[in-house]
Amino acid sequence: MLTSKQRAALRAMSNGVESILQVGKGGVGQQLIQQVDDALEARELVKLTVLETAPETARELAGTLAQATRSQVVQVIGRKVVLYRKNHEKPVIRLPK
Repeated sequence: MLTSKQRAALRAMSNGVESILQVGKGGVGQQLIQQVDDALEARELVKLTVLETAPETARELAGTLAQATRSQVVQVIGRKVVLYRKNHEKPVIRLPK
């Protein structure tokens, strides 16, 4: 579970990160879950864009993806979703205590 300081630090880091994935009318499928999982393994912090054609809202989709990938929702703003999962083998991001 992230503390408010850690969440704030991750939100600040996510400002400079581009969206690497888009969720469209297909919604959350196994292929999307695998792509998000791979991205989290490599980057730890991932930003997604939810298109207007998506069957769910950005907040619903964030919860579904976080549960499926064992990650945590950092923030949902408009149609942007930011997820975080620590890589225990090769950590990239150092969070405040």
